[in-house]
Amino acid sequence: MTEIQIGQAKRARRAYSFDDIAIVPSRRTRDPEEVNIDWQIDAYRFELPVLAAPMDSVMSPETAIALGRHGGLGVLNLEGLWTRYDDPRDLLAEVAGLEGIEATARMQEIYAEPIRHELITERLREVRDAGVTVAGALSPQRTKEFAKVVVDAGVDMFVIRGTTVSAEHVSSQAEPLNLKEFIYELDVPVIVGGCATHQAALHLMRTGAAGVLVGFGGGAAHTTRTVLGVAVPMASSVADVAAARRDYLDESGGRYVHVIADGSIGKSGDLAKAIACGADAVMVGSPFARATDAPGHGFHWGTEAHHEALPRGRRVKLDQVGSLEEILFGPSRVADGTMNLIGALRRSMATTGYTDLKEFQRVEVVLG
Repeated sequence: MTEIQIGQAKRARRAYSFDDIAIVPSRRTRDPEEVNIDWQIDAYRFELPVLAAPMDSVMSPETAIALGRHGGLGVLNLEGLWTRYDDPRDLLAEVAGLEGIEATARMQEIYAEPIRHELITERLREVRDAGVTVAGALSPQRTKEFAKVVVDAGVDMFVIRGTTVSAEHVSSQAEPLNLKEFIYELDVPVIVGGCATHQAALHLMRTGAAGVLVGFGGGAAHTTRTVLGVAVPMASSVADVAAARRDYLDESGGRYVHVIADGSIGKSGDLAKAIACGADAVMVGSPFARATDAPGHGFHWGTEAHHEALPRGRRVKLDQVGSLEEILFGPSRVADGTMNLIGALRRSMATTGYTDLKEFQRVEVVLG
């Protein structure tokens, strides 16, 4: 890839965001109802290629169940308020009512409450009893501590999600999580990330993960670029990791690892562009936080927003546009791509003549 000289001592390659690209229509079009958007990972098949981000503003046990019944996968944040308090609804409402700089300090206080093993078990049981696929997420820092509780509770899909997750974390202070050993010892499929480069993704795929998250997660609420200076535009990241998937498929003799775009999926067009760049599915945060039945009451935040030492996320106010069902399937009352995400994906695929997700990954894109 062509590099650009930043100065005499530094060169950089050009990378692109979803806003920088557009999908090109082809000579053939189809009826949107004839488009198949089913997605399968390991033994689990879903009608929608959509996972909900494990964020307290997006997922509660109730919304995870609702998304599961609609055909997607709701991922519970197992380090959030639902595993720290018996009933966090009043606290969620309080977070939505905070103003200005007091928000971060108060959130740090609320999230200082210890995580309780029995609540992890209870929350996952609620979802399992509803008859939908059970998924829970831990950060790499907490995975060793709570993994046994999560697996014993009957989770179907284990998500290890961080801002940046590597297969080779180095620490002189504590024994790091060995992802390769950990994943191979589990009896459940693992989705792990985020990552943003071909090399990092390839290393994560070699750990035995069923899926890899691409991006830093929580794009709308992140300030990682401002605080740490770290960021990689998503269109290039997804395309690079899709190339790693192809290379690992050859290296492993046919083992397919799913690529899941996690971050910068704010509008329906971003969902279509993520798949066009090579993603198998997307992890959605802010669009679901806009739902009138979302637990964040119109606010959106991730775990980075209440970090005890270096917050690099913010609590974002979003317009509530409709119910979770309307955001997924419409009807849409706005023309900005925040509603009827699935209808828009179907129409994008139909407009370009593709009938399933794997075919749609081959669609032509342009810089625009």
